[in-house]
Amino acid sequence: MRILLAEDDELLGAGLKAGLSQQGFLVDWVRDGVAAEREMRTGEHQAVVLDLGLPRQDGMDSLKAARARGVRTPVLVLTARDAVPARIAGLDAGADDYLVKPVDLFELAARLRALVRRAHGQPQTRLEASGVLLDPAARQVWLDGAPVELSMREFDLLHVFMLNAGRVLNRDQLEKHLYQWGAEVASNAVEVHIYNLRRKLRPEVIETLRGVGYVLRRDGASP
Repeated sequence: MRILLAEDDELLGAGLKAGLSQQGFLVDWVRDGVAAEREMRTGEHQAVVLDLGLPRQDGMDSLKAARARGVRTPVLVLTARDAVPARIAGLDAGADDYLVKPVDLFELAARLRALVRRAHGQPQTRLEASGVLLDPAARQVWLDGAPVELSMREFDLLHVFMLNAGRVLNRDQLEKHLYQWGAEVASNAVEVHIYNLRRKLRPEVIETLRGVGYVLRRDGASP
């Protein structure tokens, strides 16, 4: 799960990035409000952790501007502004959740997973489709009740497919969810990971629509 972190405090930002990375998140980190707004507009992240006291542009203004441009990415405000009016203002500006520093990393991770689930219309903590069960928190997968061992990248790819079950995703969209800034991506990386998933699960779990992309059917059946 690829997220955007907007935090200007170097020590806190490094700690958040390291802690969330240990829990399976891919974290892109910006340090000012202008960069935060710019990156939110790209739509490349599944969630945003946004500090409000950012240089160049206040985080609240970045959030308002992004929402005004139609950005729907879930945003969790993480700030030292703990007064109730500040929380209300943040939520009314378009935040989906609000946490006050200092924060427990496990709670932050859980809230991010919940935001992403809701954004994809998935109310359950575990995702299920085509006989596959995926637990994002435990990073475990089962096929017809039997555990399946996946690499980190295979798990992340399957997670993206299951969040978007029934929706066609092209290679570019998948790459944006799987790789951080600056990562070297082989031209056939996505295809290799999909091949491995089909081998470890079932070939029909992920369907190729030639010239369009890939889709994981909710029930495993083609239309």
